[in-house]
Amino acid sequence: MSEDRYVSPLSERYASREMQYIFSPDMKFRTWRKLWIALAEAENELGLPVTKEQIAELKEHQDDINYEVAKEREKQVRHDVMSHVYAYGVQCPKAKGIIHLGATSCYVGDNTDIIVMAEGLKLVKKKLLNVMDELAKFALRYKALPTLAFTHFQPAQPTTVGKRACLWLQELKLDYDDLCYLSDSLRLLGSKGTTGTQASFLELFEGDHKKVKELDQKIAEKMGFESCYAVSGQTYSRKVDTRVINVLAGIAASAHKFSNDIRLLQHLKEIEEPFEKSQIGSSAMAYKRNPMRSERIASLSRYVMVDVLNPSVTSATQWFERTLDDSANKRLSVPEAFLAVDGILDLYLNVVDGLVVYEKVIEKHLMAELPFMATENIMMDAVKAGGDRQELHEKIRKLSMEAGRNVKERGLENNLLELIAADPAFYTSLEELQKSMEPSKYTGRAKEQVEEFIGEVIEPVLEENKELLGIKAEINV
Repeated sequence: MSEDRYVSPLSERYASREMQYIFSPDMKFRTWRKLWIALAEAENELGLPVTKEQIAELKEHQDDINYEVAKEREKQVRHDVMSHVYAYGVQCPKAKGIIHLGATSCYVGDNTDIIVMAEGLKLVKKKLLNVMDELAKFALRYKALPTLAFTHFQPAQPTTVGKRACLWLQELKLDYDDLCYLSDSLRLLGSKGTTGTQASFLELFEGDHKKVKELDQKIAEKMGFESCYAVSGQTYSRKVDTRVINVLAGIAASAHKFSNDIRLLQHLKEIEEPFEKSQIGSSAMAYKRNPMRSERIASLSRYVMVDVLNPSVTSATQWFERTLDDSANKRLSVPEAFLAVDGILDLYLNVVDGLVVYEKVIEKHLMAELPFMATENIMMDAVKAGGDRQELHEKIRKLSMEAGRNVKERGLENNLLELIAADPAFYTSLEELQKSMEPSKYTGRAKEQVEEFIGEVIEPVLEENKELLGIKAEINV
């Protein structure tokens, strides 16, 4: 690491080496050579004067890229694609004359961008599935553990810890669906020529439209794609970048929601993210256990959610068949969205894998509020015993207010049950009321919803992708 120049924290602190390689120069230039080989093979198969001997020579030097030659050439010609065409030709004298035949720079540049994004999405998918797997295990483990639920961050009807985890998991499942749809719909640019009309290739094939169409299809298949986009300008539509980053921003938004909830739960001392033995929470307050991983998820997620504006504006401002004001922006906005989401998912996986649940604290908080939530059941039982529903409702309202004042103004325990038991209108004793304070009676179908959701919605996805599961996240700092 150089100490005297700016280094992206995405590389040094957050993104994995695997994702960094996908967006590396080496990945790009190796893909260029694969595309030149695919073009040569397709042209040979369709009858152009490209020989198998030339293709064999190209394949022989596919991976040993002579970077120094390319860099030296680029100093002279100021063109990265032609510099690499030249460098490849130096290694392949027999094939020199047919490298890049009929193509424009966007043939390698734009097709590579699509290929790189497709590879990035594969890694995102793998990490997303592993987070989903860990969340599913967590949800099942705590499917029946009652906990205080909140609306407006005010105590509401109880839920279970596992059911709450399913809310996080549901959002990731929606993101997974979007990611799969997008990945399945990605296409290559193909060999479209300078303005997308394929004029140069029509000239090469002496006006044979069928062969020009076949050329696109062959290149797509050789590069592992179903087909190419049917129409384009010189470049693929920048709307594609918008679609890709929108999916990444969706994942970021889901992760942000999860991180917010964990931070709030950690404040309540109910659930904590992992805290390592020698980790320091504060330089001043030695006792602190700050939720720094969740805070980092929120921070990186915010970056991706804002970054989505870059490809949107770039797509909207392209001129006719192409303009170059996309280039500098794409070089920043697309890779950094992938690198940031990669870091987010590593953090997400690390946090879920090490969540600490404090069941006694959860029970204490729930039991402090449960008498208020049980009042409807208490009232119904009293009506069955002969009471007047309207009178009982008014009594409970007043007693609840009195108990609330005792808690808020006097710092006392919630004594609502004692107040109700003392009123003969309710036909019950304190002992009977306390017996009714079983939290599981008030969680509805939370446990069953967890079982159904995991079993019917999540497990089929995990089973379909089981070869991708089992990874552990590495957190750099």
